[in-house]
This record gives sequence, structure tokens and C-alpha cells, in this order.
Amino acid sequence: MSVIGNILWIILGGGIILFFEYLIGGLLLCLTIIGIPFGIQCIKLSILALLPFGREVQDIEKNTGCLTLIMNILWILLGGIWIALTHVFFAILLAITIIGIPFAKQHIKLATLSLSPFGKEIK
Repeated sequence: MSVIGNILWIILGGGIILFFEYLIGGLLLCLTIIGIPFGIQCIKLSILALLPFGREVQDIEKNTGCLTLIMNILWILLGGIWIALTHVFFAILLAITIIGIPFAKQHIKLATLSLSPFGKEIK
């Protein structure tokens, strides 16, 4: 089922557009030394945006101290909130129809990861 969902996501759900937006943003952020951690998180989002069906977002159980919290706060302040709100908006828009509900769930998954990507991994 996840293969069919991913194919429909790429064609109808805008998955390929989201993938390239996150990938280009991540590569641009990686051009600066300060932006590398944020660029890596954008690339992580691009992977999930391309093929979200059948994947889960889980917390990493490493003891990284408060660095993850600080990086997530910086991420939220510098644009993460707007990315998350955009995904929530599209989730609400897609949830209006019965056919769009699985795509809305994937946008909610992307919204949670885009709100705080540090300290999470995609499985």
C-alpha cells in the first residue's frame, strides 16, 4: 500500500515539488559553516517529503544535552514555524475530501518534523 501511496503522493500530493524545495534549501544552507546543521535537517525533510508513506519519525535517544533544544528553538524562530503552518494548512485543505485524508496525515507528519527536526530520525 505504501508504494501506491508514495506514487500518488509524488503525482497528486506535490511530493516532488516539496522534495526539491527542501533539497535546494538544504544545499544552500550547507554553503555556510553555520548553516550546515540546518541544511542537514532540510535534507532530512526532503527525504520524508519525497516518500512519506511507510516511514515513521522517531526520537533519537542520545544524550546530547541542551544542544538539541537550542537548535530546535533557533530552527523555529528562523522559519520552522512557517514551514509547519504551511503543512498544517495543506493538511486541513486536503482533509476536506475523503480521498485527501491520507495525504493530510502525511502533511501532519511533515509538520511535526518541520517544527522540531533536531533529535529525530526517519525510519
